[in-house]
Amino acid sequence: MAIMTSSMTFQPVLERIAAEIERTPGRGSPADYIPALAARDPRSFGMAVAELDGTVYGVGDWREPFSTQSLTKVFTLALVLAREGDELWEHVGREPSGNPFNSLVQLEYENGIPRNPFINAGALVVTDRLHTRTADAAGELLAFLRSESGNPALDFDQEVAASESAHGDRNAALAHFMAAYGNIGNPIPVLLDQYFRQCSITASCADLALATTFLARHGIRADGGRLLTQSQSKQVNAVMLTCGTYDAAGDFAYRVGLPGKSGVGGGIIAVVPGRCTLCVWSPGLDERGNSVAGVAALDRFTTLTGVSVF
Repeated sequence: MAIMTSSMTFQPVLERIAAEIERTPGRGSPADYIPALAARDPRSFGMAVAELDGTVYGVGDWREPFSTQSLTKVFTLALVLAREGDELWEHVGREPSGNPFNSLVQLEYENGIPRNPFINAGALVVTDRLHTRTADAAGELLAFLRSESGNPALDFDQEVAASESAHGDRNAALAHFMAAYGNIGNPIPVLLDQYFRQCSITASCADLALATTFLARHGIRADGGRLLTQSQSKQVNAVMLTCGTYDAAGDFAYRVGLPGKSGVGGGIIAVVPGRCTLCVWSPGLDERGNSVAGVAALDRFTTLTGVSVF
């Protein structure tokens, strides 16, 4: 196994991975419940690596905007944790769910406390708490992503938000159920609008790799200001590792060995603390909602470079 030194560039590694992915048959299928996602070519592929000084390497469709979907849950979690600290963990857990990301099963016997911030129920709680503290959770998130990525053109995709709203009955059920336990503070229609807008943000691999670097810098933002304490940054990375890829987190940790978060738009972000961040995108998903080519590419990256948290 090749081990990278600090003087080596990531570009040859990315080009090798892209060539291998191009030869790989079977890329899964795009999410079909949102028309804008279903229309994406499952053989599209982009990958970017951002170093802590803002240097970005990329390959394939790495500057092509795509629907971030659940990737945004990492950033809303960080924004709430920065404001609330440990109070947040009274309202959402930190354990893998072992169930599909939109499951209602565990909420009843766990008294309306979602298992973790990355399943839909947990993300709704986090968005609700951010909205209570900012009066515009989605707007706060968008401003953060624009700032950290250096791309002021990032925006919501109104078509995707409307499509998710039209198919949002299960999320509405989750929100109402948690509200019955006193774990939601805002009116449900307001919360759902914020949540669907949050998930509709479009960004590229380059944008998202850069936006995630605060987690590799142990909580320090791109402008040098501190968002999270070093301990809080560790907490976010830990929850990403154990809960970030739906109910495939164990397999992802086994194969990739990095904190990561996937989204049904086909994106995955990953963190190498103290070194770099990655974002890979390919719309074809496996049966658990993770990008087939994305997981394979990250697996190859850590194998080829020897870079992981283990």
